[in-house]
Amino acid sequence: MINSKDFFLALDQLEQEKKINKEFFISALESALTSAYKKNFGEARSATVKLNPEKGTIKVLAYKTVVDEVNDSDKEISLEDAKKIKSSYQVGDIVSEEVTPKSFGRIAAQTAKQVVMQRLREAERNNLIAELDAKGDQITTAIIRRRDANNFYVELSGIEAEGVLNYKDVIPNEKLEIGSRVKVIIKRVKETPFGPEIQVSRTTPNFVQKLFELEVPELTSGEVEIKSIAREAGNRTKLAVFSQDANLDPVGACVGARGARINAVIEEINGEKIDVIRYSDDIFEYIANALSPAEVVSVEINQEAKSSRVIVPDNKLSLAIGKDGCNVRLAARLTGWKIDVKSESTLEKEEQDKRVQEINSTIDDNIEDDLFEDIETV
Repeated sequence: MINSKDFFLALDQLEQEKKINKEFFISALESALTSAYKKNFGEARSATVKLNPEKGTIKVLAYKTVVDEVNDSDKEISLEDAKKIKSSYQVGDIVSEEVTPKSFGRIAAQTAKQVVMQRLREAERNNLIAELDAKGDQITTAIIRRRDANNFYVELSGIEAEGVLNYKDVIPNEKLEIGSRVKVIIKRVKETPFGPEIQVSRTTPNFVQKLFELEVPELTSGEVEIKSIAREAGNRTKLAVFSQDANLDPVGACVGARGARINAVIEEINGEKIDVIRYSDDIFEYIANALSPAEVVSVEINQEAKSSRVIVPDNKLSLAIGKDGCNVRLAARLTGWKIDVKSESTLEKEEQDKRVQEINSTIDDNIEDDLFEDIETV
């Protein structure tokens, strides 16, 4: 028997300091110490190591089967010898006896140190992952520490782990310098052979939403709700907001006095344009609002196809569509509806062409009727 009270006191201290239940270590230690014993004192032996935290002891117990005639002394014991240990033993019973070598203390100490350190790293990794899961989709401050061909590596505030900011998660055209501070959102935690990799981003729609939540108390309190958000990072973001309180303007709350709140968000995202629009259950109104800042004349919808045709003044067509179609594309994402934008003059021309076709069709029909009448007369 090895008296290892100091060892168990160390486990108790780990439990208090690291908040890791010592039972987390016990089974792993017993398995590792058993392997260490067999490696040093004979693989053939049927033995196991038992730890007793209450008594502060480590024992090596060998197990042998009671037989009439012993063929393998490592695994068998004669009935005669077994009865010397306990008179009630019969053939086929399993006898256990302590076989702890005097030299096992040093081996046990080395093995235990390795196992505890490994388990400690596992526990800390698991705790970190649990902490990050709880912080998922939360804004945190990052300090750019270094970079390589694909990533920035950042120090995350309040998290004892390095974050990875891939270049595709950086807002287009923004320049990040080593040592600079930026806000990021935790995108995902990826397991790697070297431990958890914390991937962060500045380009997700949720990043803008969380920035608004930092600036707008009414969002945190629930007085204002973000119903939908669509974003093309570096270009434009559209935000649909709503409030149950008729006396509260949700758009005004997000914009803030003299634009203070929205400007703080815009500054953080490198000057990206933001449209805060009022959400409506009326799809006609919602689609018209989503095309902001363009003015809308009318909205027609096809409920089955979930598509719409929006008419805008001629001088607002380019504004409604946006650069490279960005505005109408984001409006479609925001509402979940297909949106086809046409100018008033285009609509008028289409209607004129349609009327001409109808007139021509009527004329053709009349000519055909007259022709048949002439043939019948003949």
